[in-house]
Amino acid sequence: MIVCVLSSKEIRTLSNDAHSRPSAPTEELLYDSAVPTPSHGERARTLAGAVKTGTLCSVAKEPAGFPYGSFVTYAMEGADPVFFISELAEHTKNLRADSRASLLIAEGGEDDPLANARVTLIGSARLLEDSGEREAAKNAYLETHPNAQYYIEYSDFGFWRIDVESARYIGGYGRMSWLEIEDWRSGRPDPIAAHAAGILSHMNADHADALVSYCRAFSKATDTTAATMTSVDRYGFEMSAQTGAGPRPVRLAFDAEIATPDEARGQLVAMVKRARETLV
Repeated sequence: MIVCVLSSKEIRTLSNDAHSRPSAPTEELLYDSAVPTPSHGERARTLAGAVKTGTLCSVAKEPAGFPYGSFVTYAMEGADPVFFISELAEHTKNLRADSRASLLIAEGGEDDPLANARVTLIGSARLLEDSGEREAAKNAYLETHPNAQYYIEYSDFGFWRIDVESARYIGGYGRMSWLEIEDWRSGRPDPIAAHAAGILSHMNADHADALVSYCRAFSKATDTTAATMTSVDRYGFEMSAQTGAGPRPVRLAFDAEIATPDEARGQLVAMVKRARETLV
């Protein structure tokens, strides 16, 4: 097993995600359960940083007291979402009367929507009236939504922020938790997330044999006949391995944390060389 050395705060294990999808009694874990993996806080911050739209929920003025959901664009300014919204919007009227709000951020994809990741951010919304706060929100918003430049000076719009007090993360089936607020605020968005789809496509299309070698050399899935890389992050990657017992998940860690596609390539090339040496 290949492991990397991380701080105690950074090390998370896949066992944290398995509480609602227990293995059958005869199933044996085919990888080291202590392999470093992103925390739920890191996964949630990565999702929030990647998506640009969400459902803003406020407390309706009319009919009074009911939840009111509206589609909005947002940007992350640190660990808090910011919005540029019109005074004419119903959600703005609601927030002026009652600051309690939440923002649902969901990953796209149609194959099985419930298997996709989502996070709900809960807190108090406020209009940003301090010039420094407004400028920071404006910069974050325009970086995420550059097309907003043409209406950014509209006088009937304002910058609002939800000061996040609680967060619920669901990463698909069996991966869910209420986040400690410090885990949310200190969670670092994954630097490789924007490149993950390209890495997966390349590895699965051009290096299927390497994936099999990884599983056979570095996990207990020594009878793997085929494998598909299903995710990659700064700490390592996950595969679905075809074994004699059927498809099984395998996660392996990089020797060192990565931040760029070139670093991912370097780690993967080095790993396949070691795998083939091991299997000789």
